Amino acid sequence: MFRDWGVVGQGSRLRRSGPLVAPVVWGGLAVAWRVWCPLAREPGLPMRVATSVVFLTVGIGLLLGVRGGLVRELARVRAVAEAAQQVLLRPPAARIDGLAVAAGQLSAARGAVVGGDLYEAVATPYGVRIVIGDVRGHGLAALGTVVALLGSFREAAHDEAELADVLRRLERALGRHLCERAREEHPVAEEFATLLLLEIGPDGELRILDCGHPGPYRIGGRRVEPVPVGDPLPPLGSFPLPSDLVPYAAPRLLPGETLVLHTDGAEEARDHRGRFFPLPAVLAGAAREAPAELVRQVHTALLRHTGGRLADDVALLAVRNDRVRVPAQPAEPGLRRTRPTPSPH
Repeated sequence: MFRDWGVVGQGSRLRRSGPLVAPVVWGGLAVAWRVWCPLAREPGLPMRVATSVVFLTVGIGLLLGVRGGLVRELARVRAVAEAAQQVLLRPPAARIDGLAVAAGQLSAARGAVVGGDLYEAVATPYGVRIVIGDVRGHGLAALGTVVALLGSFREAAHDEAELADVLRRLERALGRHLCERAREEHPVAEEFATLLLLEIGPDGELRILDCGHPGPYRIGGRRVEPVPVGDPLPPLGSFPLPSDLVPYAAPRLLPGETLVLHTDGAEEARDHRGRFFPLPAVLAGAAREAPAELVRQVHTALLRHTGGRLADDVALLAVRNDRVRVPAQPAEPGLRRTRPTPSPH
């Protein structure tokens, strides 16, 4: 369909200026009345009061018109930001290959719905692969890096058989992004991302590659304990990855257990007295909840602890192993194997 974009843009400008038409007309009439109307120039208190009322009314109308236009413009911007979040940090499927999954983010930038944290969980032929990361900075300035890393992960997670090769793809994607920024900005501020890659195999095997990111927590019953991640690698983008990358094999995620991955904004959040947020204790209190409710309760506790004033973005991703281990069944009596009777010859 053909569109005249000049006409479309002109129509958009007219819609934005619509709320100002009535106040401007009132203002013109008030000025004309004050300049050309003989009554307005007559001395005396009543005329001065009437003139003041007219101009006060016009001023209030102008303020209300501008405010209404700004409120509508802010609503449009927030709608665009929310749409961008649905594309960048789309909510993971509630169930992925027998795992219950939920995730959510709180942005430190006031009024923002996107920030510098990232997460994703996908089912691949090699297991369920999960990434969670924290880009240096927060708000709109970090969005370009988030886009580069998430786009690369969503392809590499399916293409690469080895978890180490997925991480190398992310490193190359970040390097390309920083080179493109270097051509546009002179100089480019140092930028890096902490990152944790995790793979859950069919039997709950855990393989982890950690680039300077906080390790996850494991919840079993009401027991909450940190998951070992091995020797951490440097944050992505700060130093080249070593030539030999071997994922750390953590203890298996048993049926009924939950993993909670998070960014450092969760554990480093402080209240007005400077006390850190007690993430393990909050997880223990929500241990029996489903992943979606667990994420919601942690977010609520975080906002209560900080009084709604977060110093950093916070991302959480919870995954519970809902796979049922089926015990080996004995063979039916009629189908039992019998040793062949030796021949007499």
